[in-house]
Amino acid sequence: MQPLDFLKLLAHDLRWRLLIALAHSDYRVQELVSQLDQPANLVSYHLRKLREQHLVSERRSTADGRDVFYTLDLGRMNQLYLATGEAIHPALHQTEPPPQIQTDKNLKPPFRVLFLCTHNSARSQMAEGILRHHGGSRVEVFSAGNEPGQVKPEAIQTMAAMGIDISQQRSKHLDEFIGQSFDYIITVCDRANETCPIFPGDPKRIHWSFPDPTAVAEPQERARAFQQVAQELTRRINYLLTVMK
Repeated sequence: MQPLDFLKLLAHDLRWRLLIALAHSDYRVQELVSQLDQPANLVSYHLRKLREQHLVSERRSTADGRDVFYTLDLGRMNQLYLATGEAIHPALHQTEPPPQIQTDKNLKPPFRVLFLCTHNSARSQMAEGILRHHGGSRVEVFSAGNEPGQVKPEAIQTMAAMGIDISQQRSKHLDEFIGQSFDYIITVCDRANETCPIFPGDPKRIHWSFPDPTAVAEPQERARAFQQVAQELTRRINYLLTVMK
């Protein structure tokens, strides 16, 4: 995609608002229609324009096959943004180093984050480990499910390959956290998104629509599915950390 085409794509008001919304969370068309107060056919049209340029992808819900979730590819968005800057002047391609993470807990209370999926056995467990690893003392992170099982060995192995130890984490029932306050509630499976309870304190509510890697039967494909989910979780969590201020 050429830089000028990228700028033209962003210049439309509704497409810009769609990108802002999807940068926060994955959504269905009807949720975007309600949030942006625009007709469904118009929202669908501009989502298609964004999909054609691979800025947005779609994935059918595992909770209800009639629903489709839309996801913004922040990695591609960043690449196009940097390429557009470089087309104007090479120096604009340079990115500033990330700010140093403050490690003194006494300066500011850590952000409390709860990841939810149905069984709290794979996706939410990996998300908990990744955020704790990258967020350090900036975060207090937990995970739970409404039908907890056992942490999957593949989740532990996938994290270990990334230098993250989640072998001591356990599956927990959502009831352990009811009534507690969090800054972020993040659902990482579609069923959990449908049944997520209300928490006190007006937390930021985010949904990331991930396929279930445990649904893959063939061993090599299953291992690859776990790796892909872990990589995408890492990307999203790193972007999330940039807005935790």
